[in-house]
Amino acid sequence: MGDYSQVTTTTGSAADAERLARSVVQARLGACAQIVPLRSVYRWDGEVRVEDEWQCVVKTPAARVGELIAHIRAHHPYEVPEVIATPISSGDPAYLAWLDRETIGVETLAGEGRS
Repeated sequence: MGDYSQVTTTTGSAADAERLARSVVQARLGACAQIVPLRSVYRWDGEVRVEDEWQCVVKTPAARVGELIAHIRAHHPYEVPEVIATPISSGDPAYLAWLDRETIGVETLAGEGRS
């Protein structure tokens, strides 16, 4: 097992978040992604805005972060998407092994791995 990261981004709709999360997992750039509704306050084009957004949280090996960020940029509807990678300092060894298997294309054992 190697180093791992959690990558987050936000979208403007639940459908966009699900589409992006699904494409990441299908491409094996992340083992799983959670979608969380939230309210964002930010400055854009000189004005403060308050918007409902959906955050995608993706777990991936650190070695895949560059590919994951490129994938998010290529498939994201925002002009400048938030994409932040945070190192995972530790985790359950069985979960991290599952994360490795899911992102390198090796089949998982039945019943293993829950995000």
